[in-house]
Amino acid sequence: MDENKKNKKEKDLLNAGVAGAAYEKVQRYGSAAKQHYVAYSGEDNELGKKLVKGLKQISEEKVNPDYEYQNIHQQAGFSAEVKDVARKNAEKIIKGDSTRKIRTDDLGNVNDPLYDTVTIDAEGNVIDGTGAQMKFLGASQTDPTGEGNAARALKKLQSKKFQKYLDADAKIDVPSDQYDKIIQEANDKIDGLSKQLENQKQAGNSEQVKKLQERIDKLEKIKKNLRKSNVSSDEAVFARLHPKLSTAMDVAKISHRAGIQTAKTSAILGGSVSIVKNIVAVCKGEEEAEEAVKNVAKDTATTAAVGYGTGFTGAAIKGAMQNSKSQYVRALSKTNVAGTIVTVTVSAAKTMTRYFKGEIDGVECLETLGEQGTGMIASSMFAVIGQTVIPIPVVGGLIGGMVGYALSSATYGVLVGSLKEAKLAREERIAIEQACEEHIKMIREYRAQMNDIINEYLSETTEIFNESFSGIKDALAIGDIDLLIESSNAITVAFGGNKPFETMDEFNDKMLSGETFKL
Repeated sequence: MDENKKNKKEKDLLNAGVAGAAYEKVQRYGSAAKQHYVAYSGEDNELGKKLVKGLKQISEEKVNPDYEYQNIHQQAGFSAEVKDVARKNAEKIIKGDSTRKIRTDDLGNVNDPLYDTVTIDAEGNVIDGTGAQMKFLGASQTDPTGEGNAARALKKLQSKKFQKYLDADAKIDVPSDQYDKIIQEANDKIDGLSKQLENQKQAGNSEQVKKLQERIDKLEKIKKNLRKSNVSSDEAVFARLHPKLSTAMDVAKISHRAGIQTAKTSAILGGSVSIVKNIVAVCKGEEEAEEAVKNVAKDTATTAAVGYGTGFTGAAIKGAMQNSKSQYVRALSKTNVAGTIVTVTVSAAKTMTRYFKGEIDGVECLETLGEQGTGMIASSMFAVIGQTVIPIPVVGGLIGGMVGYALSSATYGVLVGSLKEAKLAREERIAIEQACEEHIKMIREYRAQMNDIINEYLSETTEIFNESFSGIKDALAIGDIDLLIESSNAITVAFGGNKPFETMDEFNDKMLSGETFKL
């Protein structure tokens, strides 16, 4: 295998590893994205349920040309309910919350007199005290800037028509862009009424005092029960007029978050592998230190970019698959196929580009595409990455293997230590466990390759190596740096080398002395 093919194979395998590492996030954020696909179509194919109306159906409702503005904004209120529920449930899924917000219409209580939405537990039971009304009020055709929307909304909320919601202590969800302004309007009115109240108290007018206090109390209760919706006035209207685009925008936002999270995990994976790989190359004399640093930075950034693409596209695909009408496709959504499709596509696109540029012929193109399509999906990168990413040739292999073994072991030790943190976030734990698995494979691979070299070329000193490896392993396990140095020095002495230092204290003294020395 020539160098270009080898490097390409390494990248494909690392991309497959990124897909594996992205699995949990693609699943979680993909399930969140599915909420928006359901909101658009009005059908939850996974659960076998239908919404009374989805965004698509609401957008198809009739509009009277003489009352177009009023009709659109009234229907936008329903779109806001559907979109708010989808956004809220998407966040619950991302955070691991098993409860779900649901419209009362979709529970069979069409036109419930008090509540538009409630929250249900994992068993589908309504949780007491979670009922809420959604009120998208105040918009006026004569006020295109919306400057007076909040004042008009507050006036309606104080009317007799809305008293029943206050009596039932129902939460009232209002447009996110109006919430702060409505609260400010209420505070201004309370201040004005409070001054009137004091004047009436001084005048001894008990009847007016009572009326003013009731108005103040009502405003205070409105403030207390008011909540900021997950949807703004403009977003509600946009969802009514452009439901497909509105849905795509929400899916893209969730996918972006998945991409960011996956990029972080991928950077850890790609960076840790690249660090070991390049330090080994430096020790073997194949790279200069400056080149190694650049390679690590480049590899980390490249892997992070692949991770972002895998997370972003994988989440969007997974959400669509999860709500597919096909039971088979829905079953596939629970596997890692969504993320793997992305990485295969990335690699396949590069192969096709090489073919179009004339760098490879048609036969090699088809062979490579076949490998990418079957190998990346079917294999686990962690089981073979040690063989393909960090090959150890005979010449200089022993030194490189020792360094790789020690670095991987040390990295594994640090990762295992971090797993003991009591408050470690679930996604962090998953990322660390995946990185641990990767370094375990590299440790085993380095050890196996070094043993091969030792058995074939250094059979006379096998005992020294076994004792040294055992000492290095014990030193890493108990954190004894002096034992690690002593075990490593045993190999150096056996091959006629000089021990630069025997303890950590000696090393520190040399470093602080300012003298030049070579390891």
